Amino acid sequence: MGTLPANPSLEQLRKRAKELARAEAVKLSEAQFRIAREHGFPSWPKLQAYVRRVAENGPNLQHAYHSDIGYYAGRALGLLASAEDGTPGARVAFERHRQALTRDGARVVVAREHGFGSWRALREHVASLPESGEPFARAYRLVEARDIDGLAAMLDAFPQLVHARGTNLNDLLGMAGATCDERLTRVLLDRGADPSRANAHGWTPLHQAAYSKLPLLADMLLDAGAPLDVSARGDGGTPLIVALFWGNRVVAEKLAARERSPRNLRVAAGLGDLTLLDELLRPNGTLAPGAGAHREFYRPHSGFPFWRPTDDPAEIRDEALSWAARNNRVEAIRLLAARGADLDADVYRGTALTWAVARGRHAAVRTLLELGADVNRVGTFGGPEHGVGITALHLAAQHGRLDVITTLTEAGADLTARDGRWNSTPEGWAEACDQPEARALLQQLADPEHAPEP
Repeated sequence: MGTLPANPSLEQLRKRAKELARAEAVKLSEAQFRIAREHGFPSWPKLQAYVRRVAENGPNLQHAYHSDIGYYAGRALGLLASAEDGTPGARVAFERHRQALTRDGARVVVAREHGFGSWRALREHVASLPESGEPFARAYRLVEARDIDGLAAMLDAFPQLVHARGTNLNDLLGMAGATCDERLTRVLLDRGADPSRANAHGWTPLHQAAYSKLPLLADMLLDAGAPLDVSARGDGGTPLIVALFWGNRVVAEKLAARERSPRNLRVAAGLGDLTLLDELLRPNGTLAPGAGAHREFYRPHSGFPFWRPTDDPAEIRDEALSWAARNNRVEAIRLLAARGADLDADVYRGTALTWAVARGRHAAVRTLLELGADVNRVGTFGGPEHGVGITALHLAAQHGRLDVITTLTEAGADLTARDGRWNSTPEGWAEACDQPEARALLQQLADPEHAPEP
C-alpha cells in the first residue's frame, strides 16, 4: 500500500500518473488505475473524488465511515439534541451552515460537514462506501475488528488519519476507546493522536474511558496528557461526572485522585466525600454557594430525554442522593437523607432506589429501604422508550440482580406491578431481557410451591 501525502492534490497525482505511463510504456488510464489501487481505491475516479473533497473542505472535513444512512440520521438528531443542550461545538455547526435547530436543519449540517451539498448526496456516498476505498472508513473497520497490525499498517500508509475526523468530529482515537481494547489506543497515541481533542459534543477519549468503565485506558490517556477539566454535553460534564453518572467507581476514584472537577454536591455525593458534603450541605438542609453549580450536564447521550436542571435546593439535594446511591455511598446516603433529601424523588430518570438497583448496589438498596424508601414507587428510568412507569423490581429483573430481587420482595415489592410502557410485570421483564435465573426466582417468590425449575 502506497503512502498518500497528508495534503494530496489532483495535480500531483496526475503528474505521477503521466510519469508512470511514460516509464512503464503503458496507457495513461492503466497508470491511473495502478496508482488508485496502490492507495487502496478501486478506481481512478474514486481516488479523484476523495482527493478533491479533502482539498475543498480542508482539515475540518468529516469522513463518513458507516454504510447505513440511518446512522447519520441518528447522529443528526444527536447533534440537534446537543445543540439544544447548549454544547458550543454543536451550536457552532448549525451557525456555520446557517441552519435552524430542526431535524431537517441537522441533516443539512451533517451532509455539508461531510463535504456534500445535500442529504441526498450524502446518502448516495454512504451507499457506495464499502467499495469506495475511503481511507478513514477502512481504518474504522480495522478498529471495529480490533485488528492491531492492520490499523498500524493503515496509519503508516495514511499518516494523516490520526488527525482526521469522522461524523460529528469523532476521530479514530475516540472510536478506539469505544471498543474497550487499549491496544488500539496505544497504536494511535504512538503515531501522534491527540488525547485532548473533543468531538462535536465536547466528548474526549477520557470521557469515553469514564463512560465505558475502563481504568487502564484512563491511565493511558492521562499519562498522554488527556485533560480532566473539559466539559461535554453541558457545563460541568467532565470525565469525572460521566463516571459518577454511571456509578463507575474505579474510574471515578482514579480521576478524582488527580482533580475533582467540578466540586459540587452531586460530585461530593458520588465520591462519598463526607467532608465536602458537610461543607456544601448544612445540617439544617440549606445549601452553601457552589453546591448546585456546573450542573448543566444531565445526560450522556441523546437517548435520554431533554431536561433542564434548575437552582431549586430540593432538586439539588435529591439529585445528589441518587448519585450517592448509584455509587454505593452508604454514609453519604444517610447524611443526605438526614439533611432533607427526599428518598423517593425522581429528579431525572430514576429515584435513588431505582439507580441503586440498576447498578447492582446492594448496600445502597438496603440502606434506602431501611431509611424508608418506597419499594413500590412508580417512576422513570433511562430513555423514554424504556423506563416509563417502572418500579425498582422491574430493573432488578432486567439486570438479573438476584440478591436485590430477594431484598426488594422481602421489603414488600409488588411482583404483579406493570410498567407504563409495555404493561409488563417484573417477570415479563426478566423474560424479555433474557434473564432466566431472575425469571425463575420471581416465579418461585410468586408461587413457591409450583415454581418451575430454572
